[in-house]
Amino acid sequence: MTTESTTEIERTFDVDLATVLPALVGIDGVARVGQAVELSLEAVYFDTADFDLARRGVTLRRRTGGADAGWHMKLPDVGDARTELRSPLGRATRSVPDALLEPVRAVVRDRPLVPVARIATRRLESELLDDAGGVLARVCDDHVRGEQLHVGAEVREWREWEVELASGDDVLLGLVEEAWRDAGAQRGQASSKLARTLTGLVVPASSPMREEELRRATAGGALTDVLGRQLDQLLERDRLLRAGEAGSVHKMRIAARRLGSALKTYGPLLDDAAGAESLAAELRWLGQALGPARDAQVLRQRLYCLVAAQPPDLVLGPVAGLIDDDLKAVERDAREETMAALGSARYFRLLDHLDDIVRSPSFTAEGEEPARRVFARLLVRDARRLRRAVKGVQCAEDGEHRDLALHEARKKAKRLRYAAESMSPVLGKQADDLAVSVERIQQSLGEFQDTVMSRRVLRDYGARAHVQGQNGFTYGRLHHLEEVHAEAAVRDFEDAWSQLSLKGLRRRLEA
Repeated sequence: MTTESTTEIERTFDVDLATVLPALVGIDGVARVGQAVELSLEAVYFDTADFDLARRGVTLRRRTGGADAGWHMKLPDVGDARTELRSPLGRATRSVPDALLEPVRAVVRDRPLVPVARIATRRLESELLDDAGGVLARVCDDHVRGEQLHVGAEVREWREWEVELASGDDVLLGLVEEAWRDAGAQRGQASSKLARTLTGLVVPASSPMREEELRRATAGGALTDVLGRQLDQLLERDRLLRAGEAGSVHKMRIAARRLGSALKTYGPLLDDAAGAESLAAELRWLGQALGPARDAQVLRQRLYCLVAAQPPDLVLGPVAGLIDDDLKAVERDAREETMAALGSARYFRLLDHLDDIVRSPSFTAEGEEPARRVFARLLVRDARRLRRAVKGVQCAEDGEHRDLALHEARKKAKRLRYAAESMSPVLGKQADDLAVSVERIQQSLGEFQDTVMSRRVLRDYGARAHVQGQNGFTYGRLHHLEEVHAEAAVRDFEDAWSQLSLKGLRRRLEA
């Protein structure tokens, strides 16, 4: 069953039953108002037993009546805009189309969906037209009856007005709102008809704390905010990955790494240290499940650029084509494995545990201390880890031992950077500056690690060429160039490290 996506830009207003809908002819650009059409709409809304979709501002319904009858999923508002996904009605009345559920699979997981509300709407709909007869907007006068189904049995009735843009703009929206406010209407308090129907049943997801609140918060309160934001980011990256957005695998892997890193950094604050460590390990598994597809993509692009930069007479054989075909196949197979992981019970239970730690956190006594003091102490702790890792690089022998030591330093730099960025709203400019400085270290070490991967692959290609009786000259040349790039990356790392000042860091952070 196919789905289509549309973006609605609309505003909804609460209004008394007796209020007269004002005529909108005369508003700038509106030449006339089309004949009102009366519609009878009925929709059954579906959700999990715990209202996971509604909690995150998502509505899923099967609507009958009107021109847009079918299965509809509306994603959370972004200002006045909202994305709606649609599928045809089909014959099933209780089985939601799988394709429609895919964008919110990380929210629904493997939980069954049940009818939670039935909403009947008697609608008078008219069009605002310009001089040429073009539709600027649609105006709806709705009399609504909402009935709770799954939990509770309340029935609510109300009236609301809605204006949805067609070819009109935000100026028109503002003018309509002004006219309706003058008539006694007020902007709708509920985010949707479903939210109004389920009032009292759904506990909405916590809103992020403002920066001034975070600066005054306890360490436990601030950590709950950090983990909540990062979980939201992971779920959003999951949605974009399933939608096939470019770069989404990489972005989701970063989101998983940030969460795992946070659980390690803030571990001393969590009452269940073993549980947090286990959860961090599961996030590491998720990152590994996302890794091969991204690594193949990065490696293919890197080697493509490397080959393209060579003089044509030094590229012997179909080097670029062979590398591109091989790594595309690796990326394709890896993506299939990634999607299998994202549909697994293991992934869904990981998300369940993350929900638990955000909704019902349990802290040690440090959780009641001021966030500024505790966060500074934890950040210094991660800085010391980086310092020890860099000492390991300085003491390592050349070759594989140094490669491993540099990789370890990179991981510690990444952890320190992520920690500083997550603590920035509490610790301010000092944390910002530290994150920027450490990012340079992380990037140079990341460049080095990319050459480790590319040199390994180029060595394998050269060996294969030799066995097959082909000319491996170009692979050897590219390998040498990557060795040069590796040493340049190490010099950049050493320079960035020499400019990083960790002396007196805790005093500066607490100032």
